[in-house]
Amino acid sequence: MDNLTHSLVGLVAAKAGLERLSPSATSLCVLAANVPDADIVVLLFGDRWDFLQQHRGITHSLLGTVCLALLIPLAFYAGDSILARVKRRAPGVSLKGMLIASAVVSATHPLMDWTNNYGVRLLLPWNPKWFYGDLVFIVDPFMWLVLGGAAFLLTSRTKRQKLGWLALGSVLTLLVVAGSRSGGLSNPNLIRTIWALVILLWIILFALNAGERLGVNLARVSLLLVVLYWSGLAYAHRSALNTANSEALSLVRPSGETILKLAAMPTLANPLRWDCIFETNRATYRFQVSLANFGQIGRVVRYEKPNPFLSAAVNQVVEDRRVKVFLGFARFPVATLEDLNCTTRTLVQFADLRYTEPGRSRGTFSLELPVDCPNAVPLTTK
Repeated sequence: MDNLTHSLVGLVAAKAGLERLSPSATSLCVLAANVPDADIVVLLFGDRWDFLQQHRGITHSLLGTVCLALLIPLAFYAGDSILARVKRRAPGVSLKGMLIASAVVSATHPLMDWTNNYGVRLLLPWNPKWFYGDLVFIVDPFMWLVLGGAAFLLTSRTKRQKLGWLALGSVLTLLVVAGSRSGGLSNPNLIRTIWALVILLWIILFALNAGERLGVNLARVSLLLVVLYWSGLAYAHRSALNTANSEALSLVRPSGETILKLAAMPTLANPLRWDCIFETNRATYRFQVSLANFGQIGRVVRYEKPNPFLSAAVNQVVEDRRVKVFLGFARFPVATLEDLNCTTRTLVQFADLRYTEPGRSRGTFSLELPVDCPNAVPLTTK
């Protein structure tokens, strides 16, 4: 998930009761909710391929989560102890309370990252296997509304805090409106309406001083709503998988292909539309399923697995570091040649079909490398 969502989870969890465990527990909760993403420091010493290789790695694993959950409160406690000596006062931080708060909030980060289709490697350093929940899109405005609204009501005490929430709300509203106008949302009018109505609700509750009246109960209810939302998405995901499996069987039955794996993945702010991908012994397919239209599917894209001609081209670059990193990350990798009728050189194009198709640049989710034309008769690969 995005770091705003992680931060809101940490803040709301603190307001749900964890802040009572120790002074500075609120700051610790926000930090613990985000610290696994410290792996971004890789970009200071390497390139985007180093980041792709390391991101959601050891700091997101079970071992890494436990280590970070211990290190963060120890650092807070040590810092407070040093400050207490300098100021000649008693230490204010409760190590036990900080450890409990850190353990609870630290666990939310890999859990939330597991819910989307990017995945996490929970078993590092022993096993590099990726785990995918495929329930929540990596950015979810509905979670911003629920968690952000509760945090706003519970923390808007000073003028600075109110201005900060006003600025954040304005930026997020602009993103939602701009995203809908640019085609980033599949149901823009509905999303804009929901967003406006919920923002209005939070403003009314703020005017009624609901934050002080409800206190920890408001925070706990908002977290419960997130869990209920995930439960609804899990049900929709199961329906999308069943529909995708039925459609996949009908697509491959005429050719006699065998389905090897299949996934249904969430789309931005639309629990009723799912990206479905499946791999057979001969090809990889992608299409969208609309649960709102009784399982109607969209355009079907099919990429054949490398034939001798394409394999010869891929073999020229298979030892390239970028290719190794990409294939280690990609869940549904596909490859094509830019020019099947090449005479001297062409490009071999890789893509992870979760995010893009070959020849369409999507950062580290695609890769193009020049190769010499193989000495073979070109065959269709798409």
